[in-house]
Amino acid sequence: MIIEWTVTKKRGNHRPVLSYTIRLEDFERDLALPQVVMDSSIERPADGWRSYCYPGQCERTGGTGQGYRLMTPNHKTGEISDTLCLPWRENGQYPEIEESFSRLREQFETVLRNAYDSRPLDVSGRMELSEETRKHIAKGVAAQRFLQAVGF
Repeated sequence: MIIEWTVTKKRGNHRPVLSYTIRLEDFERDLALPQVVMDSSIERPADGWRSYCYPGQCERTGGTGQGYRLMTPNHKTGEISDTLCLPWRENGQYPEIEESFSRLREQFETVLRNAYDSRPLDVSGRMELSEETRKHIAKGVAAQRFLQAVGF
């Protein structure tokens, strides 16, 4: 799984935006892995529908929102992308992004190892009449074939 992200912010009172893409590698898709879904510590601003935050409002006064939910891609599509509005911060530091993606990766790796440990299987079988039954009917079958061969 490859996780790539960027955080961009315009000058001023604009909130930063996290853009990320998570891609499964072909061998991971082939294992038909279930999606891993987790609540992250990446904070969603209380009014995150706005792309800006004025001084003295929302997170700039200590108000916090809840965390975003992160998930790995579906094995059929193999890729997921999203953009998340982040809270405005004076220092521009968001260590919870890498921490959250690390936790997602750890949970994904557990699922990956479990799926990989489910070994492939190719079972075939064949059965015939038992030796005991063959001996039991052999005289009758042989007599019938003999009679058919001579025209009876």
